[in-house]
Amino acid sequence: MRQKASPPTPLLTAILLMLAPLAGVLTWAVYSGALHGGLALAAGIAALAGAVQILRTYRRDANAVTDYAARLAETDEPLAPAGTPPALKALTATIGRLHRVGLRRAESVRMQLDADEAVIDALPAPLLLMDADRQVVRANQTARELFGDKIVDRDLASSLRTPAVLEAVDSVLRGGASRIIEFTLPVPVERSFEAQVKPFQRLVQEPDPSLLDGEIEEEPAPRPPTVARMAILTLHDVTAARRSEQMRADFIANASHELRTPLSSLLGFIETLRGPARDDPEAQDRFLAIMHDQASRMTRLVNDLLSLSRIELDEHMQPNGRVDVVEELENVIAALQLKAAERRIRLRMEAPEDLPPVVGDEDQLTQVFQNLVSNAIKYTREDTDVTVSVALADGAAVGFAGLPAPGGVAKDKRAGRGGTAMVSVSVRDRGDGIARTHLPRLTERFYRVDAARSRAMGGTGLGLAIVKHILNRHRGRLTIESEVGVGSAFTVYLPAESPSPPRGEGRGEGETLRIVPKAPAARPPHPNPLPGGERGYGGV
Repeated sequence: MRQKASPPTPLLTAILLMLAPLAGVLTWAVYSGALHGGLALAAGIAALAGAVQILRTYRRDANAVTDYAARLAETDEPLAPAGTPPALKALTATIGRLHRVGLRRAESVRMQLDADEAVIDALPAPLLLMDADRQVVRANQTARELFGDKIVDRDLASSLRTPAVLEAVDSVLRGGASRIIEFTLPVPVERSFEAQVKPFQRLVQEPDPSLLDGEIEEEPAPRPPTVARMAILTLHDVTAARRSEQMRADFIANASHELRTPLSSLLGFIETLRGPARDDPEAQDRFLAIMHDQASRMTRLVNDLLSLSRIELDEHMQPNGRVDVVEELENVIAALQLKAAERRIRLRMEAPEDLPPVVGDEDQLTQVFQNLVSNAIKYTREDTDVTVSVALADGAAVGFAGLPAPGGVAKDKRAGRGGTAMVSVSVRDRGDGIARTHLPRLTERFYRVDAARSRAMGGTGLGLAIVKHILNRHRGRLTIESEVGVGSAFTVYLPAESPSPPRGEGRGEGETLRIVPKAPAARPPHPNPLPGGERGYGGV
């Protein structure tokens, strides 16, 4: 509601000062007989009409200027009121000029704020701003990608349920000093963060209610700004540093443990060649062949350890490439044909047409397929088939909720109910099988069911561990079926590329390894699945 312009007191006083002497003179003239009463009355009415006209003109022009100023709040360049006197035209022109200056300044401030917001969104580290009630009032792009868009305007505890971080934020909001905490997010892949919580204060101007409802007060009451206590939470990803430290420790421990036996063998053979077998050519040839095998095994072991360490170092960084699974499998099968032919093993592949590509790293997925097919060739019986089956499967069957949405896109709950498309690759052999008690530990480092047989076949005990960590990075799944005396089936599930951006948040997906030893209903959907059961054969 806009107030109408009223005549100011000085104008009313000036009109009264003009009318009062005129009324006195006319009254004196009538009583003295110098002027007829009718003429005096007409003169008084004319003077009063002139005063009224002055007030009406002022009110009209003042209302026109008020309306013009009000329209400036709604449009950038409103037309000046028509029929405005020159003096008022100058006033409206001045008001319009002041409005344009204000618009330019407001645009400059808006651009500066946009630039500041762009800089904050471009920060590689997640940044959150909380008010005194621990409500998230601002989150940059990285934070929204990590926790989802719904983190804003909600309590921090609804998205980050780490007691140490929440306690640190509460302490800072109560007036405490800055805090630094290290914590871990376990899903979808374990990541380590260093959280820095710092106090932050800013002046907040309370809004004027007279301006909010469109009214104009002549003398608005001063409203002093208030101090708002807030907290800034910054997360720094230290996963690579922590995994690098763990990688060095694991490498030393694993290398010292696994290299002890071949090194002892090499030292023993060297002492024998330098002593009793110095002049025995037949013993020298036999010992040198064994030494060559032991040195080759150490080389493979070191290469696998380095490969596993590199995979673990990048495990938290999801790949974004496109991989044609069928094409990669064809290349792997072609490369292993000679190895299979030595044992009279036939490699067969079954794949449908128009299979979508998967989201992943081509080199690492090739390593997964090569490890699985190579293991099947090693442990299947001679004169049998190794079958590689490719199919399109529903991710809900293996607990897959979907990949994280790019750019902080919110998750569509309806899309999650129908499952996410995945490409399954099942490698089945006709070997001796694996006993049920060994299945849960097959992906552990250096775990072997039959250590002697595994070493004799050139295995390092790291093949399935490498497969597990690669699938962790790809947010994939691995299922294992086995029956003693019949064979085994290792099935890999990989997220298929969607024609539209995936909408799942990809959190809370559970473990990568799912063992299916016996229950037929829980088997992966591939043609002619092996029945569950037990078998025994050497580990990888």
